Amino acid sequence: METITIMQVLEQGEDSKNQFKKDFTNADALAAELVAFSNTLGGKIFVGVNDDGEIIGLKTADIQRINQLLSNTASQNIKPAINPLTEIFTIEEKRILVIDIAKGNNKPYQDKSGVIWVKNGADKRRATAREEIQRLFQESGMVHADITPANGMNLTDLDMPYFTAFFLKRYGRPLDEQQIPFEQLLSNLNLSKDGILNITGALLFSKTPEIRLPAYIVKAAAFPGTSIATEKYIDSRNITGKLSDIFQRTIGFLLDNIKMIQGEQGINSLGEPEIPKIVFEELVANALVHRDYFISAPVRIFVFSDRIEIISPGHLPNNLTVENIKAGNSNIRNPVLASFAYHILPYRGFGSGIIRALEQYPDIEFIDDRQGNLFKCIIRRRQINEER
Repeated sequence: METITIMQVLEQGEDSKNQFKKDFTNADALAAELVAFSNTLGGKIFVGVNDDGEIIGLKTADIQRINQLLSNTASQNIKPAINPLTEIFTIEEKRILVIDIAKGNNKPYQDKSGVIWVKNGADKRRATAREEIQRLFQESGMVHADITPANGMNLTDLDMPYFTAFFLKRYGRPLDEQQIPFEQLLSNLNLSKDGILNITGALLFSKTPEIRLPAYIVKAAAFPGTSIATEKYIDSRNITGKLSDIFQRTIGFLLDNIKMIQGEQGINSLGEPEIPKIVFEELVANALVHRDYFISAPVRIFVFSDRIEIISPGHLPNNLTVENIKAGNSNIRNPVLASFAYHILPYRGFGSGIIRALEQYPDIEFIDDRQGNLFKCIIRRRQINEER
């Protein structure tokens, strides 16, 4: 880290990745800071610096004491243990110690009292909400939302004709010819446990999943202008049902609310959609399969006069970036759901959906909003010559 970079950080002030401390003397206080950084995005602690960025400096004895405190705290007061790095810098003839904490791969981290800390802006707070703690486990690959129990939904909630038809098509054998109890069959398929459906089983095969899982729907609206801040709308729908129904109805909503281009076709033809249907299919399938089901919020779709927005709960998982997904990389957040979606939706799971969408219609922007914990696709609508 260059001295000029440190000066810029100190001038800009504290944020989610940079913390200023005059000194550390208490292991518990240090552990809380280290845990918060490890559970979030990682960051740096500048020791020997006032809250306002003024350099106070540290003596040699202070640096030796803090390094020893840090070593003991990171190995003994944090579970699982972490390995922060330190570096000493001399600025304005004063020495400071910079502690570099990496983003953790074994979340959630906790202090010796079992408290899970996370960053909250420039400060920290306890993580207490079940969904938030589950997401920390999710990031480390220790738990997946798609196999968590679906709010008490059991086998009587299944749409049996639909599941029977799926089973025959998928496995080539009639359901009633299976030699094991039905409850055991669903458990073997990773759709339930002890007679209780999980999120995958409920979303794919129950009659009315929205009754018990009201957040896992699509809320769609079309507006006459370019802003949601209006009392008028062209169309508005709460799209519910099984995931396959939600997919088809969402595609229908989008096609109903964009223009059809006649082009060179005859006067009696329906024309072609201004944005190819395959673009909607790829992006909507990705939104439904890869959204974060630990977040109780719907997928939102907005059609404006100049763009279409598809907003999924949850940012890209782990270290995946927008550039990664545009290059075809993937990190499956909901592996069981994705394995079934391959046979139900136009979803292949190879990381190629984004590539196909961009090939068909390059004017798409992707925003990975980690602060707001959402992922947004913005499809720019081209100006259509009304005379065509």
